[in-house]
Amino acid sequence: QVHLVESGGGLVQAGGSLRLSCAASGRAFGNYAMAWFRQAPGKEREFVAAISRSSTSTYFADSVKGRFTISRDNAKNTVYLQMNNLKPEDTALYYCAADLRFTNTPAYNYWGQGTHVTVSS
Repeated sequence: QVHLVESGGGLVQAGGSLRLSCAASGRAFGNYAMAWFRQAPGKEREFVAAISRSSTSTYFADSVKGRFTISRDNAKNTVYLQMNNLKPEDTALYYCAADLRFTNTPAYNYWGQGTHVTVSS
């Protein structure tokens, strides 16, 4: 079992930045690929970014490329999502996810409860 807790969400103006964190507890964090997904009101959950176990590979949705970065600190059991140049369309509930597979699909085995991000225009 892996327990995930997100933090760092909030209200920010368009063009601003936020850094989300996801702290993991349970089984060996370094064995898991990590990802961020988001779900806006009335929309389906969508992939945002993923990072492989050793940080050698990352993957981003086209909508966030060049604005968001994903990183992890295996010593701290934490994955981060740095979000820059935020847009109102980035407003959503952001979820952290973990799985043994590195993928951009929602097929992740473990999920956090989410943290809200609201971007005002």
